[in-house]
Amino acid sequence: MIRPARGRGPRRLLPGTIDRYVLARAMGPMAAAIGSTMVAFLMERLLRSFDLLAQSSHGLEFLSRLMIDLAPHYLGLILPGGFFIGLFVVINRLNQSSEIDAILASGVSLGRIVAPLVALGVVLMMFSLALYGFVQPYSRYAYHAVLHAAENDGWNGEVRPRALVAPSPNLAFTADNADPAGRVLTGVFIRRVAADGRVDVITAAKATLARSRDGREVTLTLVDGRELMTPPAGPSQLLSFEQLTERLPLAPTAKLMRDRGGEESELTLIELFQQATGKASPLLPREALFAEFYSRIARAITLPLLPLLAAAFGLAAKRSGSAPAMAVGGILLFAFLAALILGQGLAATGALPAALAEGAPTVLFAAACVGTFVLSRARPGQNPINELTERIAGAITVLIRSPTTDPSKPAARSGARSATSERVRVGGS
Repeated sequence: MIRPARGRGPRRLLPGTIDRYVLARAMGPMAAAIGSTMVAFLMERLLRSFDLLAQSSHGLEFLSRLMIDLAPHYLGLILPGGFFIGLFVVINRLNQSSEIDAILASGVSLGRIVAPLVALGVVLMMFSLALYGFVQPYSRYAYHAVLHAAENDGWNGEVRPRALVAPSPNLAFTADNADPAGRVLTGVFIRRVAADGRVDVITAAKATLARSRDGREVTLTLVDGRELMTPPAGPSQLLSFEQLTERLPLAPTAKLMRDRGGEESELTLIELFQQATGKASPLLPREALFAEFYSRIARAITLPLLPLLAAAFGLAAKRSGSAPAMAVGGILLFAFLAALILGQGLAATGALPAALAEGAPTVLFAAACVGTFVLSRARPGQNPINELTERIAGAITVLIRSPTTDPSKPAARSGARSATSERVRVGGS
């Protein structure tokens, strides 16, 4: 609890105490929401890239570089949501413990309580401008560069169980099982496309891998297998063999990585503005460049408005519960971010001007944040937001309870009431 300051006259809360207390209560939930979500997103993306990295001789190095390059992207993606969750949690906790009521009773306005959170939003806005505008473009290009390097790094001559290996564009094979060194294989399947269009499918019960001295190829010795040859024209042929030797390349010819700027997401804010407003024709459509520019600005400038939205729904959660209030606030934030992405697509196709496609959702979301806060400030205990969340909470309660209602219970209650009334009549007579 916040203690009032000592002094002559009526006791009042120290402004600095409120700021420190509110910010300290908000930092924990916000950091937890951002950190846990980032870890989940990074693990999901890395698992999708594991098959590619596992067959590379520099897989661990590529893995660490991918994590570093993906961190700015996911941080910018979840920053608005994590900030809103932290704000909602701290306002809801202060409201549930009646600390906001005590602060308001001491003469401090709701706007003064939210002021440090708005200031935190301004700091995050400046941070997000640097993140969206300059860090993310380079990290996204670096991420694609790491994937390009992994794809062209070549096969290291080892095989993981059930992993698909493609040493060349016309050859792919896999094995059901492999020893720890990846050199002795069982359950081998190979598909190869010859230069004349013939497709060869080879299966073998066992195989061994041996590297050449120059390190450019491996010799795959297949034991006890079959080969199905399907020419472009004519019947297929099926052959059985006791032993067959295949030579596989280790490293394909590396391709050069394209320069940064092939996508609008790889351009900084300054580069977006220069290309969109320059006299020379840009490589990308001007409206797409403007849409990307406006989208980054919109995501940054709305961060200071999130404390107003979180305060309104956090106060409404005391009566209706935290789940409906957070759901409505989260839906508004999600709808705003989705509208920005949709606006970028419409602007890129020329269906709408970029200023309208990105500006309209921003203005509507800002109006919703300010409007809900004004309603909560004027009538903290009873306002349309409270009524909306209460109706949502009531609808959720009905949906949850209706399937589990036992139809025999009302009859049992009525039977109990009949028995009770019968006893009353007997006693009365």
